[in-house]
Amino acid sequence: MAFAGISAQKPEETAGNAGGAAAARAGWFVTFALCLGYATFAILLNSVGTAILQSTGYFHVDNRAASTLEAFKDITIAVASFTLASHLPRFGIRRSMVAALLIAGLGCVAVPLGDSFWAMRLMFFATGLGFALMKVAVYSSVGLLTGSASGHARLLGIIESGFMAAVVSSSWIFAAFIDPTDPSSPSWLNTYWLLAGLCLVAALAAAFVRIDERGLVAKPEGDAAAPRAFPAMLALLRLRLTQVFIAAIFLYVLIEQGVGTWLPTINHRVLGLDGQIAVQAASAFAMSIALGRLVAGLLVTRVGWFPLMLGCLAGMAAILLAVPGMVGTDAHALVTSWRDIPLPALLLPAIGFFMAPIYPTLNSVILSSVPKARQPGLIGLIVVFSALGGTTGSRIVAELFSAIPDARVLYSLLVPIALLAAGVIVLKRLAEEGVSVD
Repeated sequence: MAFAGISAQKPEETAGNAGGAAAARAGWFVTFALCLGYATFAILLNSVGTAILQSTGYFHVDNRAASTLEAFKDITIAVASFTLASHLPRFGIRRSMVAALLIAGLGCVAVPLGDSFWAMRLMFFATGLGFALMKVAVYSSVGLLTGSASGHARLLGIIESGFMAAVVSSSWIFAAFIDPTDPSSPSWLNTYWLLAGLCLVAALAAAFVRIDERGLVAKPEGDAAAPRAFPAMLALLRLRLTQVFIAAIFLYVLIEQGVGTWLPTINHRVLGLDGQIAVQAASAFAMSIALGRLVAGLLVTRVGWFPLMLGCLAGMAAILLAVPGMVGTDAHALVTSWRDIPLPALLLPAIGFFMAPIYPTLNSVILSSVPKARQPGLIGLIVVFSALGGTTGSRIVAELFSAIPDARVLYSLLVPIALLAAGVIVLKRLAEEGVSVD
């Protein structure tokens, strides 16, 4: 599957491939640095569910105010990606990663020092800005370090697996600092000192990364090409395949964040788990995604990406239909032990198993079809619409959860699942027909 009009390999891309092969031979430290930096942001980004739960108890804000943490993160990601992605080749991958991690580290330091809800918002703003730089840098690096679609998918899978492992650890790291007997305890804020240190270590590792970045530059004169970088990114939106792909990414992230962000709160307020267990149990969602991606990697070559996608969407819908009926609307006694955890608290996170293949498969198929010089712009669009989808999903669930404070709120996510299924069907048809620039 290729983009008509941009699939021919340019001489500078050949040089980039050669540099990528050399970098791949250099190898393990670059992969380690990419994984560490990306995983650091996984912990920070996916702490938003915990931060929402803790903010409602510690800072005494309501659901709507707490949901703005997602917006501070995702809207910042969207704006920064939209304005900065096309200029990354000039700034450089290594400098982008170092800057991203230092910005996030400063945001972490602000939380325990500020000890306020506004400090939390500042931290997620810094995290969003940093992640916009980091994701474009990491995804662009994958294109430079690999020379084939299979190699691209394999390295991207390794990095995304590290991301999901960090997501799992995020819940347990925060849970270790939460005092389950005293919601007013500030001990959970100390988590951010640990994360600030991790940002510093990852920044030091990124500072020593060496990647041949010539394949990212469409023209060797650099400065002359720079003014055209942003319009070139926007021109990708003229591709019908890109339009459908971006819509699918938006819907997927809307569903994922709608579930993942509010899962600790649902565990606590709907399923009756105490604060610490609610956060720990939410890590099963990330574990399910990690397991699902492993299994999907074994299945996709046998069944094909399209049947796999539709099967996964059907599995997601089945779980969302089943859980509310199992929970009901009655009050539950507070669960303080893992021995007493209810079945819905284990079943709901299993939706991540079916979500798992969707995002990386869509990204890998599209990115491996685009010349390396075009990838930063396309990645920027992916990050923009992923961020908008995350904010939208979190806000929708926040509003509905305020109006329907029980498990029936999950039914609302069946609508974007149906729309995503339609998008995947259209995407397959466009891919088979081929695409052209309108």
